[in-house]
Amino acid sequence: MKQKKHWGLACLLSILCSCGQQHTAGTQPDQTVSSTIQQNPVVETIMARRSIRKYKNQPIESEKMQEIIRCGINAPNGKYLESWEVRIVDTPELMEEIQVGYNAYLEKQGRKSGVHPSYGAPVLIFIAYDPTYDLSQVDCGLLGGNMILSAESLGLGTCCLGGLVRYINSPEGAPLLKRLDFPTSHRLLYAISLGYPDEHPAAKPRNAEKVKFVK
Repeated sequence: MKQKKHWGLACLLSILCSCGQQHTAGTQPDQTVSSTIQQNPVVETIMARRSIRKYKNQPIESEKMQEIIRCGINAPNGKYLESWEVRIVDTPELMEEIQVGYNAYLEKQGRKSGVHPSYGAPVLIFIAYDPTYDLSQVDCGLLGGNMILSAESLGLGTCCLGGLVRYINSPEGAPLLKRLDFPTSHRLLYAISLGYPDEHPAAKPRNAEKVKFVK
């Protein structure tokens, strides 16, 4: 009998608490929504992300790497084509080969060299698209976005790289492109450096006026 009374009391308290929450939500919707957004871990991760150009000399755990890959390939993709191809470089030997080739490429163009194209990150992710599908580049961007945000959530930093890809897609970079072993049906689109950040850059302003609601 006592157990039934205790159960009934618990139910009553639960109902009263839930009603109180509904009343608060109904009278102060803006504050409730604002509080929910501020406490949302996805929003926090997006707003905390920065492009990192200085990394610690620290390897990435295999478990974290696999989780980033899993998040990447679960990105939206048109017609379920999974039109991307991804190659990951994490061996010191190949990273050094990339640096030597990239610096020689810059020097040939009369540009400053000496900095590793990954900014010292221990991992480079290369993403290629299928030019026969007109929205493949969009899918590849979504895949990379998932990787970047999942990396941020795991305490890692990233930076999208374009200059390195220009080198690899050039005649000088042809041997390296061959090493990446993409199928002939795909073209290298961009790369992402990945590692533990050794800097904490401030956020740069964004122009919200570029976004307009159309009625």
